[in-house]
Amino acid sequence: MNNSYENEDLFQTAHPVVLFVYTLFSLALIGVSLLMGWERWPLILIAAAIVLCWFLHITQIVSDTIRLWIYSMLMMVNFFFYGIHSTSTYDLAVIMSALLFILTLTGIPHLITLGVVTYYITFGYDIFVYLSSGSAVDRLFIARTLVHAVLIHVIGIIAITVMRTWDRVLRRSDEKIASLTESTRTMNDFLVNMSHEIRTPINAVMGLSRVCIEKEEDDDIRQNMVSVERAGKRVAEQISDILDYSEINMENLVINNDDYMLSSVLNDLVTQIKPLKPDELELVIDVDPGLPSVICGDAGKLKKILWHLIMNGLKYSKEGGVYVHLYSVVRAYGINLCIDVRDTGIGMSPRELERVYEGFYQANSGRTRSTSGLGLGMSIVYGFVTAMKGFVTMESEAGEGTSVHISIPQKVTDPSVCMKANNNEKLILGTFLRFEKFSNPNVREYYNAMILDIVTGLKVQMHRVETLEKLQTLVDSVKMTHLFVGDVEYEENREYMEKLAQKMLVVVVANDDFIPQPHSHVRILRKPFYCFPVIRVLNSDIHTKETGAHRLFCRGVRALVVDDELMNLTVAKGIFSRYGMTVECARSGKESIKLCKEKVFDIVFMDHLMHEMDGVEAMKRIRVETGRRELPIVALTANAVSAAKEMFLSEGFDGFVSKPVELEELESVLRKVLPKSMITYEEVESTPVAEPVKKDKDLEEPKEHKNAAATESEKETEGIDKDALTSLGIDAATGLHYCQEDEEFYKTILEQFYMDSARKIEDASVYRKEKDYSNYSIVVHALKSTAKMIGALELSEKAKALEDAAKNEDGAYIDKNHQKAMEECMVLSEGIKKACGFENADEGGQSSSDEDEELLEFMPDEGGEKQ
Repeated sequence: MNNSYENEDLFQTAHPVVLFVYTLFSLALIGVSLLMGWERWPLILIAAAIVLCWFLHITQIVSDTIRLWIYSMLMMVNFFFYGIHSTSTYDLAVIMSALLFILTLTGIPHLITLGVVTYYITFGYDIFVYLSSGSAVDRLFIARTLVHAVLIHVIGIIAITVMRTWDRVLRRSDEKIASLTESTRTMNDFLVNMSHEIRTPINAVMGLSRVCIEKEEDDDIRQNMVSVERAGKRVAEQISDILDYSEINMENLVINNDDYMLSSVLNDLVTQIKPLKPDELELVIDVDPGLPSVICGDAGKLKKILWHLIMNGLKYSKEGGVYVHLYSVVRAYGINLCIDVRDTGIGMSPRELERVYEGFYQANSGRTRSTSGLGLGMSIVYGFVTAMKGFVTMESEAGEGTSVHISIPQKVTDPSVCMKANNNEKLILGTFLRFEKFSNPNVREYYNAMILDIVTGLKVQMHRVETLEKLQTLVDSVKMTHLFVGDVEYEENREYMEKLAQKMLVVVVANDDFIPQPHSHVRILRKPFYCFPVIRVLNSDIHTKETGAHRLFCRGVRALVVDDELMNLTVAKGIFSRYGMTVECARSGKESIKLCKEKVFDIVFMDHLMHEMDGVEAMKRIRVETGRRELPIVALTANAVSAAKEMFLSEGFDGFVSKPVELEELESVLRKVLPKSMITYEEVESTPVAEPVKKDKDLEEPKEHKNAAATESEKETEGIDKDALTSLGIDAATGLHYCQEDEEFYKTILEQFYMDSARKIEDASVYRKEKDYSNYSIVVHALKSTAKMIGALELSEKAKALEDAAKNEDGAYIDKNHQKAMEECMVLSEGIKKACGFENADEGGQSSSDEDEELLEFMPDEGGEKQ
């Protein structure tokens, strides 16, 4: 069959149609033969041929094309048998015309030719028999004969012409589809590359803004810098959306299933949303207390799904708010995690709702739109939910808001409930929340639903009042343990509320701008008002003091960090030591195997790309040669594409952390791979990082203290000429960001970069000359990471391009761009030497401090973003 037709639905139907027509033709021929008294023995062969054709169709033991030829040839045999009888001579043209029409569906011109030739053979045989019998040849006979012969010839030509026209049309369509597919792929690649390119300057903007915020004392300037930082975060979020959309569109999305706690997902989500939620809108998150405490699924994508749904609701709501309800339906495989999100926004018409399902939609799109964003939110939600084998439904009416329902299958790791009130039988709650203050009735409904679910789910007593008089009566008649009041209700009755706070736990539900009176005894529960903070309050009493934040520690844990790059190791001790670990480092896979044989480690962090032996092989050999198959080994690599985690876990790693590391991600892995006995949570002083607050002059540090601190700081960073670094193209703010704003440490890694540069350039040049692209890619991979670490972003990108070329064995690109990149590296090295005063450093040797010689790329900011 012509290849243009093989995958077209129209021509795929030819197989059953031709078989069906052949079967009918054969059965009709058998009937006619019996009626006309023709030969009986061919009928047995015709019946057998029918059975054979259906057997071939059902079993498909031969190809489609061969089956079509078999059906068609047997049909022509039947036609010949019918046509050799004198009574059928002038019926042949009609029957063959019908058969040629059917054969046109096959898209095989040779079958049309077969039909035409069969007709002429049969018709010629009949004419020969007619003439041999001595019958008269008159004008009518000649005319009829010529008309029939020409008719079949014309029909054959038309049939072949139709086929060839279809062939041209389909070929053009295939070329157009291929062109559009290539354009789409190119656009997706462009979006991905563009997003990665924009990330670097955006990270610099956010990092530099944070530095300026912390140093600036002028309130107006600080507020402007906060606005700049927020704008940078918004761009970073949109870049992340572009990457998600491109990954969905290219069907490269990978679902990473891990155990997670819904409380952690929601706490992180609320922290991100709070600065963006308008004060005039309410966000109510209602969680069924009976949900399992630990679920197995892709928590990252679940958080993004909730993020987009909530932000869409807030974006398109002018008043009212957003209600989120999470609950579960038990299934044999675990649960269906159900998410209902309702808002009081502008809603959508049926046509607009239809456009949402098309994938890319933004209400009020165009020059006059009043909302921001790329319009990718619902596309990402649909893509993620579909990839997680769930489904999405939407209901909306213009002016009446929108409701979204999502159901996602999840496995259950720990079926115990996610929320539980201690001594719930002793809890007696009261609420003094006047919901009528909310002008939108939907908000009142949202709060009522959430409170009802908390009370029924936790099985606690609750008394609701809406006036001060009723509250006073309730206090006199019931001994409550907890009282929840609104911020407005508190402001109106401050003295009375403070008096109650000495007898019971009074909790004020308020926005961030609410400030209680000095020496207040009330607790503040910041909005959004949702279940998990409520549980923490319920499990405390009036005598329980609010404590600072609790941080994860792994005191006494012996960790081995494996990386062949020196600059991938002076921070290892600094970062892991913050968790109380004892850290050792190995410079190669072989050295890590040796150390694991000689010493006992509790956890190993393994780089992937290393000389001689990569991290995967080293991991497997450690398990086999030490016999410690239970030893947690975590992949620590810059390979952060969505499929990387799945690949490393399938190879046998216990966990995966991408570089630059988010501390939140690292801690999640530590909780998963280390025994619970090795993990503790200790109270630390919380450091607020929200809005800058005005300084109280009475509380300012004495000037002499500040001067002393400044002098000490200058001593620590003495010798670094930041202007000189900037002139070299080094973004010192980015470098400091990766060094946790520690300038002394930044100076150390600059020195390490200077000392290692000559060796890297020499190694890369040797491997390039030998066309050893495998080792060449490892060297430039290390250069990419270390250049980025110091803030040499342009060199880092050039090294990345060389790494990609080496992986693809693109020698022409390497030959063209290698020398320029190496010269830039050398210029940077010499410039750093002068800017930092490393005149006496041992170039190419070890760092001055062997114990702190190796660096690991970590994002110092927990809210940082992976590159």
